[in-house]
Amino acid sequence: MSAKTESTLDLPLFIRGKVRDVYDLGSKLLMVASDRISAYDVVLPNPIPDKGKVLNRISIFWFGATRGIAPNHLVSADPGKYPEPVRKYAAELEGRSMLVEKTDKIPIECVVRGYLSGSGWKEYQAGGKVCGVPLPPGLKESEKLPEPIFTPATKEEGGKHDENISFGRMGEIVGKDLAERLRKISVALFRFASDLVASRGLILADTKFEFGLRRTSPGQDILLIDECFTPDSSRFWNVPEYRVGISPPSFDKQFVRDYLDSIHWDRKPPAPSLPPAVVSRTREKYIEAFTRITGQRF
Repeated sequence: MSAKTESTLDLPLFIRGKVRDVYDLGSKLLMVASDRISAYDVVLPNPIPDKGKVLNRISIFWFGATRGIAPNHLVSADPGKYPEPVRKYAAELEGRSMLVEKTDKIPIECVVRGYLSGSGWKEYQAGGKVCGVPLPPGLKESEKLPEPIFTPATKEEGGKHDENISFGRMGEIVGKDLAERLRKISVALFRFASDLVASRGLILADTKFEFGLRRTSPGQDILLIDECFTPDSSRFWNVPEYRVGISPPSFDKQFVRDYLDSIHWDRKPPAPSLPPAVVSRTREKYIEAFTRITGQRF
């Protein structure tokens, strides 16, 4: 199995993120999903073969399924239909790329939680609230919430940790009207996806979205951007493994995190290498996530 650690296209580089290499094509961007994997905000030396293709194809699936709820930035995922200077890279881009509309990115991560887990569980334990949203007393870890809650975070760049904020603070940053629209769209997307994956034996515990404003109609058209309902942006649980009071296994980097925790890494660069067994099992979980979420064969 070969893995794609980095793309090296002779095109203007817009940004190289933890996973995606993004190229500037004028009014469009070319997003290329590598097989890099990060943990605790540090990119690890070992890639996970096919991870980029899994993330890319899951996002394409959801962008198509949710267009009726929220328009998105996807223009095409067919390298044969990309602009002429890009087509010569078709073999490298097949399955792991998207041509997308360039937007004015909104600097907020729109997080929706249906279950009490992760940083939300920690906040609840400390004060009975999550991002300023009061919750009923006596809830346990991973318990289903009475209703999904919208808990925004600042979108930090340069490897900094995103910071959970209140909805009121979000309104101060982006404006009250836009904040309300983003909350409504995010919750609607979450409910739709929750229902769909429930029919496939999965629980969507929480997820995060990124949005941008269409440049041809600033302030009007909100587009869903980046990725959508992938194991990297969402917490999926297998129904038979779900229990209240524990943190159930999720379809993401859990095997990687568990290994790194077992060797007591200080979570600072450089990150340690992963054993072949951890790489292989993590790849299997990503592919299982793809088939379970989309109902398609990888």
